[in-house]
Amino acid sequence: MAISQRRIGWLLAIFALLLAVAAVRALQLATLNSGQLSSVANLEHVTSVTTPAPRGSIVDSNGDLLAVTQAADDITATPKLVRDPAAAALALSPLLHVPVATLEADITNPVAPDWARLALAVPAATAARVKKLGIAGIALTPDPRTVYPNDYLAAQVLGGVGTDGTGLSGIELEYNRQLTGIPGHQTVVSDGQGQPIGVSGPTAVAGKTVKLTLNAALQQYTDSVVSQTGEAFRAQHATAIVLDPRTGAILAMSNWPRVNANDAGKVGVAENYAVGLDYEPGSTFKIVAIGGALSEGLISPNTPFKIPPCIQVANYCIADSEVHPTEILTTRQILAESSNVGAIKIGELLGDNAMYSWMRRYGFGSPTGVDLPNDEPGKVLPVPLWSGSSIGNMPIGQGVDVTPLQVAAAYAAIANGGLLRPAHIVSSVGGVPVRLPAAKRILTPTVAAELRGMLEGVTRAGGTAAEIQIPGYKLAGKTGTANKVVNGTYSHTDYYASFVGFAPAQNPQIEAIVMVDSPQTGEIYGTEVAAPAWQKIMNFALPYLKIAPG
Repeated sequence: MAISQRRIGWLLAIFALLLAVAAVRALQLATLNSGQLSSVANLEHVTSVTTPAPRGSIVDSNGDLLAVTQAADDITATPKLVRDPAAAALALSPLLHVPVATLEADITNPVAPDWARLALAVPAATAARVKKLGIAGIALTPDPRTVYPNDYLAAQVLGGVGTDGTGLSGIELEYNRQLTGIPGHQTVVSDGQGQPIGVSGPTAVAGKTVKLTLNAALQQYTDSVVSQTGEAFRAQHATAIVLDPRTGAILAMSNWPRVNANDAGKVGVAENYAVGLDYEPGSTFKIVAIGGALSEGLISPNTPFKIPPCIQVANYCIADSEVHPTEILTTRQILAESSNVGAIKIGELLGDNAMYSWMRRYGFGSPTGVDLPNDEPGKVLPVPLWSGSSIGNMPIGQGVDVTPLQVAAAYAAIANGGLLRPAHIVSSVGGVPVRLPAAKRILTPTVAAELRGMLEGVTRAGGTAAEIQIPGYKLAGKTGTANKVVNGTYSHTDYYASFVGFAPAQNPQIEAIVMVDSPQTGEIYGTEVAAPAWQKIMNFALPYLKIAPG
């Protein structure tokens, strides 16, 4: 009996001791170590996740996608967790299109000790196949990518996006801030099995959609014509712009050589010649002196001029492109036949200061204000820097640098009753219409109408582009041919050939310019190089845009 009671006593003592130990441990966990344990719990069950924001889309005037964000993932490896690098590389190679040896080297000899990037922006379907392999140590990180469904369509206009998600050129660069979304920063709470049980924090906000004035069908056709022209004449560059002269909305803007918008490395450095190429315009510039002299009452469309075989300016005797005896030409004929001598005579009537003033008034020497990067101002020298021959060069488009868009804008002012409007290519951002700058009057409606009538004469019998015809439509335009400056001197083998014009001539609703840099097949004149391309573009655009004959 005594022994049993002694055993029971020992058992009670042991139980009491265990209870005391448990109480002390509970006190330790609840008070002394509570902060440490809470931190450990958070490390084990709370994760901060940053989710990239989809970049905004770029659409044409009809809402058709030109650039869109697609789901993609970066494929990475944690080398110490990959049990068999050779087997992993063998399985991943056909999916990632990376050589087995390269993948194995990246895994076994990573640049960073605990991490290696195996592939960037892998399409969602491929990423899903990688995930399905279930290779330990191989992870997927969301990395949406911008895709251009039409590859080459308006590539230099759209631009590209770098690996860091930043616009490289074109619209992607100009509207990078609006297209870039806001990344999500969320806190994910998981249970002991690693399953999410709670998510808090802001989700990613997609970038805004940028809607362009471009028409994809017209853009595609213009691209094809510009490419055919550049290739046919083995040119250095070629570009074309189609716009609505009433509003300044750019309907198409094409460049050759072509570049694929999905090739970020190339499109990021490709030049948009329509806004960034400075060149001497040649005879398309003759509307400046003629328009200025008409506006100042110095001439009328029917003012006669005595046109000798050449005209002496400083040390040069400047002739027309075709040899002729002394003849009488009216202002109208000077423009239609593109007489250099006649244009210089009109420039001399204006004088240096007025000629400079009218060049600036037409917008030359300043950026056009178009919503695209690299909007070049061109070059118009102030009068104190002119030489003795400048008044003979500038009225015929030499000694001055312009861009194709500047020329297009100047002719759009003539088509639009004398109002110069900054051209634009974006119509809305995030559904909000873009506010456009006000137009500036540079010509009276009367002078603009007189110039339209004279430019119509260019496409009639006796004009330099008489062969350019579109059944049912009266056309107005101007050819241009200019020697290219090479190594500081005018070349006799390289030229700029151009044609700019609008239709219908007396109710203009569409305009286009085509400029070809250095055609190499023997043909050099705007009438034989650029004008046929202009005719093809307009022949498509007029009925496509449902512009009535006139």
